Amino acid sequence: MIRVLIADDQEMVRVGFRMILESQEDMSVVADVANGLDAVSRARELRPDVCLVDIRMPGLDGLAVTKTLAGPDVVDPLKVVVVTTFDLDEYVHTALANGASGFLLKDAGPALLMEAVRAAARGDALVSPQITVRLLRHFAAPTPTGANPLTERETDVVRATARGLTNTEIGQELYLSLSTVKTHLAAVQGKIGARNRVEIAAWAWRTGLMAD
Repeated sequence: MIRVLIADDQEMVRVGFRMILESQEDMSVVADVANGLDAVSRARELRPDVCLVDIRMPGLDGLAVTKTLAGPDVVDPLKVVVVTTFDLDEYVHTALANGASGFLLKDAGPALLMEAVRAAARGDALVSPQITVRLLRHFAAPTPTGANPLTERETDVVRATARGLTNTEIGQELYLSLSTVKTHLAAVQGKIGARNRVEIAAWAWRTGLMAD
């Protein structure tokens, strides 16, 4: 069972998300709160598997909540998916830099919301498809870092990941089994110090791998 906390200052959104998630046999909502301070307090108390966090909230905004719960300096981070109405690059960049396991627009639909929760729960990450490649392409200016530490096949998998493909799509394109794709991604995470596929993809764009 995936235990979810919802943080959004709009009651209709919280109710809607709760209805969507609790319609699934593998999900339960353990709390819903209307501001950032309560989000941090309840998340630390309940330790949910995934926190769905809006950006614009009173008390503490969602980007600060994300950094507090999932940031690089957090000893025992929680999984946070930022869900917002605002498709702004600066928000996406900051959310991911603050440790978010996903970035979703509120109009993405129920299926993508559930997919994002499941992805975060298993240690993966999901960003709304309409902003994925645009985001990663502009995540940072290319700064080549010398020799590529990856094998040729790992490089192929990383490039496909940076183009926004899912593991299944990568397997189909490269004629690899799903388990082999996951093995390659796990190896890549260890080599470059990435925590999830979004950081892998960002690394690919940042180091100039996508320009080759």
